Amino acid sequence: MINIFKTSKSVALSIDDFFDKIDLGILNFKKGINSYIKGNSEEFDLNLKTLNFLEKDADSIKRKIENEFYLHSLMPNYASDILNLLESVDDIIDRAKDVINQFDVEKPHLPEEIINDYLELVTLSVKSVENVIPAARIFFTSPDQVKDKIQKVLFYHRETDVLSNNIKRKIFQELETLKLSEKIHLRYFTFHIEQISDASKIVAQKLSSLVIKIKM
Repeated sequence: MINIFKTSKSVALSIDDFFDKIDLGILNFKKGINSYIKGNSEEFDLNLKTLNFLEKDADSIKRKIENEFYLHSLMPNYASDILNLLESVDDIIDRAKDVINQFDVEKPHLPEEIINDYLELVTLSVKSVENVIPAARIFFTSPDQVKDKIQKVLFYHRETDVLSNNIKRKIFQELETLKLSEKIHLRYFTFHIEQISDASKIVAQKLSSLVIKIKM
């Protein structure tokens, strides 16, 4: 049975710190998008700067973990899989950073008719992350408990996918006063918010595969 906390305390602490950065990053992502939608530019700017900082910090910690694994030949049977998992977790905060920066640069206008839908889309997409990070954490100590947590990730991913399609349908079929270019712009941002949950699903799938592998 894998238990990295018995393998290397320093690496275990780094992994825990890494997950903390992802948690804080996705929190600032959610707050930042909500602030943008509600027109709170000062709060949005603060969340934007904080998320950019956390993303860089997470990258730095991930590189440190990778160096420790290779330098000390930790868990050779699972090392590449674990580092690949952490890379996928890091992709979550990378995507979150990219999305919030796109909001900052492109300044999309959200019609009143879809504001509540967008707020709900952000909430659902973030919930998939809020469930996959605990699943990733517990993998390193109690892999048998991963499966139950992954089910919630997949549930919120499906809900995000459904709502995203509904929003796109509303944009193109109901918002008749918008130009085609405006509709395409809104679809673009809908898609990228949805991708946060897609990244969480990838992590969940890799966790599932890893749990199976360590039981073989």
